[in-house]
Amino acid sequence: MPVFYSPVPENLQMGLAYMGGSVFTNNRTADSDFSREQEDASVVNELVSHLPLQILLYFNMFYFPCWWFSAVFMLEIKFYYLPGYYQALLITGMILLTVIEVVRLYLGYIGNLKEKVPELAAFWLLSFMFQLPVLLFFLTDEGIIILPLERAVHSLYLLFLLTQILASFLALRKMTRKLTLLFHLRQFGKVESLHHAGMSPVFGLHYHHSVLPVSPNDMYH
Repeated sequence: MPVFYSPVPENLQMGLAYMGGSVFTNNRTADSDFSREQEDASVVNELVSHLPLQILLYFNMFYFPCWWFSAVFMLEIKFYYLPGYYQALLITGMILLTVIEVVRLYLGYIGNLKEKVPELAAFWLLSFMFQLPVLLFFLTDEGIIILPLERAVHSLYLLFLLTQILASFLALRKMTRKLTLLFHLRQFGKVESLHHAGMSPVFGLHYHHSVLPVSPNDMYH
């Protein structure tokens, strides 16, 4: 199995994990203890990787080179008809979008496949805070002389981006819900009874470890 290394620093991972738990966790109260036990068991043993998001990332990976060559070709055609500040803005936007897209797709892959909240939260933030504004600028500012091919490829790319933002939001809600539940269950030692053999835990934590400090004597009970 290949080993994926995250480009996100450890302290930033902790911040993204905290943000994911605060924003995407859906805190609800159960109607009864029995229904809560059934829900806990189903969540602990659930694989929360989001298949629609993975499909979108897969096709995005093949579409992005086509988009890039089309955008560069159109930029070369109209470059000398643009004012100097638009030339600088378009070149800067293309460079930023290209670099961020490579990092974004990588974070999306490892965040979704490995069920890692910090990486997937970083993917969502990059999509919403960086890629979306730049792409909307390419599509809406008539001062950059939008050509028909540009409008077509940018619109398809925008559709990919919006669906990925929605899909990653739903995936983060499921992952943070599972992570929060595992955290509380470990405090009470309930994970072992709810967990089926062979499941991989979120963040690679061992199921026999508790999040509470224990004495050496308690480890053998």
